[in-house]
Amino acid sequence: MAVTDRALDTLGEPAERAERRWLTASRDFVRRRPLGALGALVIVIMSVVAALAGVIAPYDPLATDYGAMLGAPGAPHWLGTDAFGRDVLSRMIYGSRTALLVGLGASFFGATLGALLGVASAYFGGRVDLVMERFMDILLSFPLIILALAVVAVLGTGIVNVTLAIAIPMVPRCARVVRSTALAIREMPYVDAARAAGFGHGRIIMRHMLPNVMAPYLIMLTAFLGQAILLEASLSFLGLGVQEPTAAWGLMLRGAAVEFAETAPWMAFFPGLAISLAVFAFNLFGDSLRDALDPRLRTQ
Repeated sequence: MAVTDRALDTLGEPAERAERRWLTASRDFVRRRPLGALGALVIVIMSVVAALAGVIAPYDPLATDYGAMLGAPGAPHWLGTDAFGRDVLSRMIYGSRTALLVGLGASFFGATLGALLGVASAYFGGRVDLVMERFMDILLSFPLIILALAVVAVLGTGIVNVTLAIAIPMVPRCARVVRSTALAIREMPYVDAARAAGFGHGRIIMRHMLPNVMAPYLIMLTAFLGQAILLEASLSFLGLGVQEPTAAWGLMLRGAAVEFAETAPWMAFFPGLAISLAVFAFNLFGDSLRDALDPRLRTQ
């Protein structure tokens, strides 16, 4: 019985040490990078609001009330109503779901595909690397918004198509960053040992190279989140993203047309503030995470 207890204690020690390391790293991150911690706090609050939108939102975001059109902020509607009498606060709360869904989906897909292509390009080298890099050069020659508009024009509108349209321009940017790290990892002795042991290319890439490019991958992933949210809002504002009656911040800005700029400024002010705050928070957190994970940027 004593041997069993000691064995269980030994098994529990690594988990406790890992938990202590996470807690220590989190405290150091908050202490050394308060702005990044502030950005992370805003992101957490935004995520909680999106997850509990059905509980928090005071009204149905799609419900129209033509007797309360363009109502000013007040007791019944804290942030006012839009041209269809829909509650602005409720649509902003549900709009956070759309922003996070598209932003996280596009960032994860774009960064992951870019990381895989970057590692494969560095590992195989030669003609494969040459062809892939020239293809990435072609994609990089287009600005983000222009390439996203082109993809939307081909695929059409909707949340899934907009997510793909935002993810595709992010692929070459992540691939370039990850490739530069993977080129050094390719020359490491353990990669040569894996080749000598007869491991296949897929196993070497997935088990020996990809885990060692997680730092630049995470940096690019968090950096893309703010851009993805801004791109989604831009495409929706242009009428090429999420379509009515879905609650989305970009659509709310589009609904606040020029004719309502003076009579109902809250229609544009609050969604614009939400977009700016979300992008600012993700940028703060992404920059701080980059500083924390990049050994060349760490400060004592």
